[in-house]
Amino acid sequence: MGEEFAPKESELSQIYREGEVSVQIDIFEDGEGGWLLEIVDENNNSTVWEDAFETEQDALEEALDALREEGISTFVGPVQEADGGW
Repeated sequence: MGEEFAPKESELSQIYREGEVSVQIDIFEDGEGGWLLEIVDENNNSTVWEDAFETEQDALEEALDALREEGISTFVGPVQEADGGW
């Protein structure tokens, strides 16, 4: 069997804060030369971009632009209940 791919996290991954709210910007290699972008809120809700970015810097700039233009609240979902409901 082939070697299992373990994605490498970018050093550009970071926490973004706006007031009292924060999200984690995660940037990972996709195994094909591109970079994947995900924004995760404090409740573990995530927003993932479908297309890979050419560079990790491109992914970070996209995340920061989206957070500034759309506002951090756009990327914060509801608290999930223990039974899986909202």
